[in-house]
Amino acid sequence: MSAAVCRTAAIALTGLDGTVVHVEAAVSNQLPGMAIIGLPDAALAEAKQRVRLAIQQAGMALSDRFIVVNLSPAALPKQGSGFDLAIALSALAASKQLPAAGLAEVAHIGELSLGGELRRPPGLLSAVLSAHRHGFLRVMVPALCASEAALVPGIEVIAAESLSGAVAWHRGDSAGWSIAQPEAAAPHKTEPRSLQLFEPDMSDVIGQPEAVEALVVAAAGRHHLSMVGPPGAGKTLLASRLASILPDLTEGESITASSIASLGGHSLSALVRRPPFESPHHTASQVAIIGGGDASGVRPGSVTKACHGVLFLDEAPEFPRSVLDALRQPLESGKVEIHRAKVHATLPAHAQLVLAANPCPCGNADSCSSANPCKCTPSQRIRYLGRLSGPLTDRIDLRLNIRRVSSVLIGLDEQPNATSVQLRERVQAARLRAATRLRGTRWRVNGEVSGDWLRAPTNRLSRSATHVLDAALSSGAITVRGYDRVLRLGWTLADLAEKPAPERAEIRQALALRGGAAL
Repeated sequence: MSAAVCRTAAIALTGLDGTVVHVEAAVSNQLPGMAIIGLPDAALAEAKQRVRLAIQQAGMALSDRFIVVNLSPAALPKQGSGFDLAIALSALAASKQLPAAGLAEVAHIGELSLGGELRRPPGLLSAVLSAHRHGFLRVMVPALCASEAALVPGIEVIAAESLSGAVAWHRGDSAGWSIAQPEAAAPHKTEPRSLQLFEPDMSDVIGQPEAVEALVVAAAGRHHLSMVGPPGAGKTLLASRLASILPDLTEGESITASSIASLGGHSLSALVRRPPFESPHHTASQVAIIGGGDASGVRPGSVTKACHGVLFLDEAPEFPRSVLDALRQPLESGKVEIHRAKVHATLPAHAQLVLAANPCPCGNADSCSSANPCKCTPSQRIRYLGRLSGPLTDRIDLRLNIRRVSSVLIGLDEQPNATSVQLRERVQAARLRAATRLRGTRWRVNGEVSGDWLRAPTNRLSRSATHVLDAALSSGAITVRGYDRVLRLGWTLADLAEKPAPERAEIRQALALRGGAAL
């Protein structure tokens, strides 16, 4: 008589996307042992040792015959320790220690310790979301991170403290498990005011009103921004406060940002509601910035971790040229395509890029400092900023020259600076006007709108409004891509000014913000 095949379900993650994996177990007439097949990686191949000891600690025993565990589909590479719980339950069912009925109707996600306790695997939230998308009504997770799994509405979360608790639930016993309550994740959690006081605020910026206003424009339209200025001018201070004036994430954006955050090693207690801010060091590799993958899994880069937030590259010319140029495609498409021999993944990359650079290697060019004059030659300055390629800088909408603040200006600055909350209200109002205008399209902010749509007969501005821009294009001062980006800036300026459409003044200002000459 052939041995019965017992099946459980698990989720295999490739980036943020999950695939249902059917964990099949059966016994065969061989010496006692266990084999896991179906393209497991090293961590997953070692699961048989964790499973055996965890089952022993739980007071149960496996079959005295050979157990074969197959991870189907077999052609899909599988990584990590999140399959431990599913493997243990299928092996117990094949050993007649557990009823097999209903095992495949629950997605099991969890890592086993040698003592039988359940631990959180990376990407738990993404795995639960994938289980829900594939039609699962229940998911079993470690009790320590059940609140994270309960952030996903519409699916019942079974919180098991250990392997014994997971077995108890399938046997119909009441010990060692509970049902996670979704109301723990439903409300929008707001940090106490005492904690908010320590958040970076735009009111900390002194003596840079033009730069602050430019950041408001960048935030309102989600435009990419670059800042060039000497050390101490406030470039890093300004960039670090850009995220504070961005609106809260929408539900869809919050789910995406939370899924990316869940790929780390810490459990989430609430959805990510505020835009993320990433600032990698200039020694970071291309994989660290863009992302990568191999047989051991897909690793998101900083551009993905900053999705729906800000990616700040300080000392941008110090980054390798290959890393900067690799950003060009994600900035245009909003996604990162990772192609390897056995891995193909698409990661979101809707990040707002901010570049900061010194004007020359010594940093003192145009600083008006008599104590530390610049000693760099013109060719050195050109070569230094030339590390930022033309195709990359052409994708930057706002280009600012930041000057150092003088002591006289600090003393004259008697008006209280606008806070991030006040500036965020302006940004939200401008975005609302843009979203209303773009209703029915696939875009929500001006920085995403295509040039074809902007130049279409129904949306085209009058020749008098675009006269300055047309002259800049005909003289070669800007490219067609630059033309479209100036139009996007113009619409953002009009939204901030509460105008129905950009006029000549908004187009002139947009061209000046991009670094062109307002003719």
